Amino acid sequence: MRGLRGKTAIVTGAGSGIGRAIALRLADEGMTVGVLDLNLDTATETARLCDGLDGRAHVLHCDITDYAAVAAAVDGFEARVAAIDALINNAGWDQPIPFLETEPEFWDRVIAINLTGALNMHHVVLPRMAARNSGKVVNIASDAARVGSTGEAVYSACKGGLVAFGKAVARELARKNICINAVCPGPTETPLFQSFLGEGDYGARLHEGLKRAIPLRRLGRADDVPGIVAFFASDDADYITGQVISVSGGLTMHG
Repeated sequence: MRGLRGKTAIVTGAGSGIGRAIALRLADEGMTVGVLDLNLDTATETARLCDGLDGRAHVLHCDITDYAAVAAAVDGFEARVAAIDALINNAGWDQPIPFLETEPEFWDRVIAINLTGALNMHHVVLPRMAARNSGKVVNIASDAARVGSTGEAVYSACKGGLVAFGKAVARELARKNICINAVCPGPTETPLFQSFLGEGDYGARLHEGLKRAIPLRRLGRADDVPGIVAFFASDDADYITGQVISVSGGLTMHG
């Protein structure tokens, strides 16, 4: 991709799954990556893997639901490394529970991680980008934001909110040369998705059913997502903002 080498990015939830794959791809493109995660051990492992590539990595141990912690982590990264060129909001969490069986405490946690955390990151990073009249933001949402997902009502609401929020802020900040886009993975084999499937015969049957429903006849892999993220972060996407791309093997095909 054009214009990534030598630039910087922060990737939230980069300790495992899609976040780790994104961090590795951006490092391979020659970027310096802030590996931000609540789990220090997995973040450290991702950073170690990045250091074997063309770029470099710095661990940012941070809870994105804590605004003050986000501000401190971003301040520390920019003080040690450089201004942030790209922000990748990937961190997420959910448990598969029918909505009528959930409680407000569960809603609060899902909203805090999947929506409020991303708002915190935007609110801390975007003023710095606006001051420089330059920046890219890629929000990792979900196809649940576009078509819903059984057992993930609140999660779907959060990801839908993230898509709508991104479009609104993309309009507000276009004059500052900041591009904000969203990527919506479909069913992807990550630790979070495996927890959704569960174990045993039911999980195996659900897994096979999803594979049959996907035109490309397989579930997504974490490595399927970083290419479009790298594109949105690159100079090749300088005239693209407010857009939503599905990475679902054709499971959802919306114009």
